Amino acid sequence: MLNSSRGRSQTRSTRAMPFAAIEHPDPKRKSNFVEKVLMAAVLTALCIIMLKRSPSFSTSSHFSQHEAGVTHVLVTGGAGYIGSHAALRLLKENYRVTIVDNLSRGNMGAVKVLQELFPEPGRLQFIYADLGDAEVVDKIFSENAFDAVMHFAAVAYVGESTMDPLRYYHNITSNTLTVLKLMAAHGVPTLIYSSTCATYSIRQLTFVSEPTQVPINPYGKAKKMAEDMILDFSKNSDMAIMILRYFNVIGSDPEGRLGEAPRPELRDQGRISGACFDAARGIIPGIKVKGTDYKTHDGTCIRDYIDVTDLVDAHVKALQHAKPRNVGIYNVGTGKGRSVKEFVEACKKATGADIKVDYLPRRPGDYAEVFSDPSKIRQELNWTARYTDLEESLQIAWKWQKEHLDGYNSS
Repeated sequence: MLNSSRGRSQTRSTRAMPFAAIEHPDPKRKSNFVEKVLMAAVLTALCIIMLKRSPSFSTSSHFSQHEAGVTHVLVTGGAGYIGSHAALRLLKENYRVTIVDNLSRGNMGAVKVLQELFPEPGRLQFIYADLGDAEVVDKIFSENAFDAVMHFAAVAYVGESTMDPLRYYHNITSNTLTVLKLMAAHGVPTLIYSSTCATYSIRQLTFVSEPTQVPINPYGKAKKMAEDMILDFSKNSDMAIMILRYFNVIGSDPEGRLGEAPRPELRDQGRISGACFDAARGIIPGIKVKGTDYKTHDGTCIRDYIDVTDLVDAHVKALQHAKPRNVGIYNVGTGKGRSVKEFVEACKKATGADIKVDYLPRRPGDYAEVFSDPSKIRQELNWTARYTDLEESLQIAWKWQKEHLDGYNSS
């Protein structure tokens, strides 16, 4: 029985062995597995190479890192009239440019023109964002290595500011505060601030220099508040700061690449040149000159008209001369005043159109006579306005208008 039992036990063990034995792999299956691993590695390597060669990958890496010999400038409001011209000038001077704009008043068409002119990786990027969203703006600063900021973004119509003052106080002061705080937090060393002659008081008539000021309209007051914030901050900061107070901007890119294309709903608030061009094109029946009883030689307001090409040149000069722990405040103008009537006559000659003029009562918040004293910027930054022929500047701008009857949508 025992032998018989042992035999049965041995028999059971012998039968169980195939289930416990080590299974030898099939060489073909092992070969297939190795081939798959190698193929995956090759594909991964190819993807990495393609990503690195793609414009988006390359652009991201360029913008997120400081690079010797390259100055990366954040241009807020860079899709707007002045901001886009400034971005063009910076790009021509081989700066790296990031435009941030919410397009509430700017034109994506202007950005597309710049992108077509400078398609190389690491030259230009556009970020759609609102400076009022501090969290989003902080992310932009975190992901980009900025060397300087040109802060243009702001609502900027005197008449509109008198009708909606709270919007102006909030937009100009709050957004400037956000930019300033994030520059300090992320170690951006240079600020070029776009200000205005509207910061000056009515008591500082005619030949305006750079002393203290008491503005008379909400736009000017809000800009003055923003300046004061910047000046107070500068007292305990190493930041290099330049504040440019400029006068009435006209003209467009001499090579016809960019121009002024305000949104239709803002035409009534826009610059006088825009109104003249609209009247010359028949979009509106004529222009409205508000105020003929000022104490000037012909009763209309006198202004200093600065060509946009000269204006952006002043911004680049300011950037080049900015020094740590120093604040420079400069007027940017021609130093010559022209009356509104004189401006209209120049516009008639530039366009060849017989523009109808309606004379109306004064507009709230306007000064009678303002033109700059540009001696300080001439002496310290070696800047002088070159495009001072009013009719010529208007002719250049008119040429762009005729070729872009629907603004940038005509491009």
